Amino acid sequence: MPDIVVRHIDEQMAERIKQLARERRWSINEVILHALRYGLGLSPGDVFSELLLEPGDIAHLTGAWDADEQAAFQEALAALSQASPASLSEAAKSYERGAAAEPL
Repeated sequence: MPDIVVRHIDEQMAERIKQLARERRWSINEVILHALRYGLGLSPGDVFSELLLEPGDIAHLTGAWDADEQAAFQEALAALSQASPASLSEAAKSYERGAAAEPL
């Protein structure tokens, strides 16, 4: 098999590769090979994609809302579309003051 050298990997990418290697107890080479296989469409299935998610990322969640949830969401969107930026900013500040005052 040929060897390929990849240059100019930024710090964020290098840290993510190292993090995945630690978490999965894989070598750095294995992480990179899996990422390349998946990125090039050569990986069977979706095995590696869950590893590439950012912590806290909810983009991978799937599902559907029922009618009540859909209606509540539409109502919230309508209310937000009518609110002024100043009132939203003031509400956020008020919320932050209240949250800061609560003991943990």
